[in-house]
Order: sequence, then C-alpha cells, then structure tokens
Amino acid sequence: MDDAVKRIVERFELVPHPEGGYFREVYRSRTLLRHPGIPAGTGAERVAGTLIYFLLSGTDFSAFHRVRFSDEIWHLYAGGPVELNLIDSAGQLMRRRLTSDVFAGEPTVLVPGGTWQSARLAEGARFALGGCSVAPGFEFEDFEMPPATELIERFPQHADIIRELTRR
Repeated sequence: MDDAVKRIVERFELVPHPEGGYFREVYRSRTLLRHPGIPAGTGAERVAGTLIYFLLSGTDFSAFHRVRFSDEIWHLYAGGPVELNLIDSAGQLMRRRLTSDVFAGEPTVLVPGGTWQSARLAEGARFALGGCSVAPGFEFEDFEMPPATELIERFPQHADIIRELTRR
C-alpha cells in the first residue's frame, strides 16, 4: 500500500470490504421505506438511502456482486478512473468509465438494482476514492457475491471477465 493510499485509509477510517477495496459507511437515513420487491416476512422495510466511501488501489478490484433490490450510484472524489463492468438480468455486458474528466467518461454511474457489477482501476490509475449511494439503503442481507462458477453458468458468454473479476 503506497503512502497516499495509506493516508486515505487512515483519514477516512476505511476497513477492508468483502468484495475488495476499503470502505466506510458515512450515511444511513433514518427514514424507513417498505420495499415491494422484498418477499413478505423477510423484513420488507429498508432505510431510504445509504452512502459509503469506497477505495480501490493498485491491482485490487471490486469482485462481481449485486445488491438485489436497490439502485446504486457510484461517484468519484479523487484518483481514478475506474472501469465498471455491469451484467444485467438479460445477460448484456455494459462497460462504464467513472472519471472526473467529463470528456473521457462519466462522473457518476448508475447500477440498477439486481445488476451484477464489478470495478477495477483503469490502466495507469494508482487509486480511486469514490462513493456509492444506495436507495433503498444497503443491507448486507441483500448483497450477493457468488463464486465464478455460478456466474459463468448464468452468463457463459462473459466467462473471461467473470474469471478475471471474482475472488473464488
């Protein structure tokens, strides 16, 4: 971990995230919403929204995962750019470039609820400190990060990128 990354981790009190990188939740709404997509009896209420800081550095990546019911918006604060790989329920792969250079990519990227996503630094980037806003708010019980074999079974046409950006 280089000095700049170490300083960011310390400054924002970030901890390792299960999908890769470092994070810290910085906002959790007090407003509760009922979410119709959540099966009855499983806690259909969610907070209105959450926000985390999220840091990638070096060769680390955010492994393919999804948040089952909630939309997620990525934004970039420093460093980057970041390459996001998204696979929708129809199996379409979409690539997005998150960057502060509005002529070379997007300053925010929407990931619709239920979309498989992964992220890594673009070539030449040392780190990226961003944020992820989630609505309805993020709950780990809605988070899925399957092994590569399971995703490849669903989306064999994307086997190479799935193998590259999963941890197991």
